This record gives sequence, C-alpha cells and structure tokens, in this order.
Amino acid sequence: MLLPGFMCDADLWADMAADLGKLGGVHYGNVYQDDTLEGMARRVLAEAPDSFVLVGFSMGGFVARVLTLMAPERVTGVAFIASSAREYTPAERERRIRGNLPGDRPKRTNGVAAGLHPDRERDPVLLERLRGMQRRLGSNVRARQSALVRRDGYADLECTICPSLVVACRQDRLRSFAETERMARHLPHSCFEVIEDCGHMAPIERPRELAALLANWVSSAGL
Repeated sequence: MLLPGFMCDADLWADMAADLGKLGGVHYGNVYQDDTLEGMARRVLAEAPDSFVLVGFSMGGFVARVLTLMAPERVTGVAFIASSAREYTPAERERRIRGNLPGDRPKRTNGVAAGLHPDRERDPVLLERLRGMQRRLGSNVRARQSALVRRDGYADLECTICPSLVVACRQDRLRSFAETERMARHLPHSCFEVIEDCGHMAPIERPRELAALLANWVSSAGL
C-alpha cells in the first residue's frame, strides 16, 4: 500500500511499479479527499486488503504512522521514506494554508524545485513530472492537504509493533536528516537506510535504489 507525499499522485511511483510488483499486489492509497491524517488513514483502511505492507513517502509517512496505530493487526510492516514525526507549528501550518488557497497556482521559484537534489533542481523532465501531478490534483486537494494538523508523533512510533524501515535522503532540503534518523531511534523494530546523491523526491530521483531497499527489507523481515 503506497501513500504519496504532498500533491503527489500515482505517477510518483511509476518508475518503481515493475520492481514493487515483484513483491506483491500494489495498491495506491487515497489521500486526496480528507483534510485530517485520521480521515486519510480511515479511507485507506476502508479500501485496503486485509493485511498489507505500508509505504509512506513524506506526508504519506505521517498518514502511515497514524494508520499503523489505528489498525496494527492489519499492517505487517511499515516503511517511512523521507518523512518525519515532527510537529508542525501553528505558524508553519498557517503559512502553508495561506500559500495554497483554492485557485492558487503551484508555487515556482525560477524553475527550481527545492525538493530535488541541487544538481537536478532544474531538470526539465523531473520538473514537468512534479508540475503534472500538481495540475492533475488541483487546488481543492492542495487546500485539504495544506490544512493537515501534524502533531508530534515520536512517542506514537514507540508503540509500533511491526517491522519498520526508515529511509533518509542525504541531500534532502525539505526534510532534515536528523528528523528522519530520529524516527528510526523511536521505532522498536526498525532498520535505517540512507540513499546517497538524492534529494527529497526519492521515488522519482532514485527509484531503482529505493525499490531495492524496500525489497531487501521485505525479504529480511519475512514480510
């Protein structure tokens, strides 16, 4: 079960689909119709198989944390990719809401995407993929996802009973390395991995490497 990041759709995983398909059936979580993490988690659970491995990228990792505690008997393993359990301050949330009101166009800064590795931040193919996902999802999804309240979840991680994988990206400029590494320290049964030469958007920057890490973890954890 794949949970995408902020304003990302199924295209986020397109370069990994073939490799992930070798591990089992691939399902894409619906995180587009709710404006709370709990609502997103309940919707994903309602549409999910009886048991599954959960993979959350960035915002999807916040949803994955809530979902895993909501239905521990159904989640056999959980992976957090370039994610965090840090609380967003009211000021951060308010800035995001103000900056992503319905009708706003996706923000661009001189054709640069800070979510990408500095060497790829102007890559026209990657930029178009990011913009394409934003166009398809539209302003209503942007407003709902911007309104999410993200509370501190590090204590919640300590209650996670299933095997877990935490993946950090070395050149991630949107998520600090310390935030992601801290998740692994709070998860009781965790494995921590780092993808080198990679910005925040690991599924489109380093899809083969990420898929290999997931496959190795699934195998070693007996999932």
